[in-house]
Amino acid sequence: MEKHTVADPKPIESAASSAETSAAPSAAPSAETQRPPAREGRGDFRGGGQRGFRGPRRPRSDDDGDKKEDALTEKVVFINRSAKVVKGGRRFNFSALIVVGDRRGKVGIGLGKAGEVADAIKKGTESARNAMVPVCLKGVTIPHEVYAHYGGAKVLLRPASPGTGIIAGKTVRAVLESAGIKDILSKSLGSKNAANVVKATLSALQSLRLRETIFEARGLQIRKTPAPVAAPAAVA
Repeated sequence: MEKHTVADPKPIESAASSAETSAAPSAAPSAETQRPPAREGRGDFRGGGQRGFRGPRRPRSDDDGDKKEDALTEKVVFINRSAKVVKGGRRFNFSALIVVGDRRGKVGIGLGKAGEVADAIKKGTESARNAMVPVCLKGVTIPHEVYAHYGGAKVLLRPASPGTGIIAGKTVRAVLESAGIKDILSKSLGSKNAANVVKATLSALQSLRLRETIFEARGLQIRKTPAPVAAPAAVA
């Protein structure tokens, strides 16, 4: 009967442990040494990736472009879409009616046409800026009542006392606010076509005249009324 002898396991375990220690590195690198150095002007590394990068901060300036330099207000009154039927389908075109004013007595209107809405608004704004005209105001209202018409649209404007506000529709209000009027009464009669109503309102504002201007054109002088003299008190 043969006898099987089992080798001592201690030498095998010692050999395996010695092999592992020789293969393992002397010291594991820390997380800080693995992390690449941050670049100048970059954000911190968060979550293993480079996040939160906003780039170098630009100096803040007070200029906001032409809008703040010119102090002009731009209002889109009406946008119309027209279609042309061609062999391949329909081609759309847009027209935008724009009102531009400085709120200090100058206002203009413009009509822009293009294949896109943004381009039509841009063209209308440029046209309105080039067509700005001064109007006569008396403070924040108009000096006298005025009536004007353009085509089938008719507009009536009346001065109002302080605190009244702008009593007008959307189309007429856009022109009055751009001109700098804050107290006024208005009535739109006849056609409701936005282009005709805007032009009638602008025509009414252009026909305004101050008292001093009228007297100067006629060669007259404004007489100053003397202050009333108080009556003497009765002697008892």
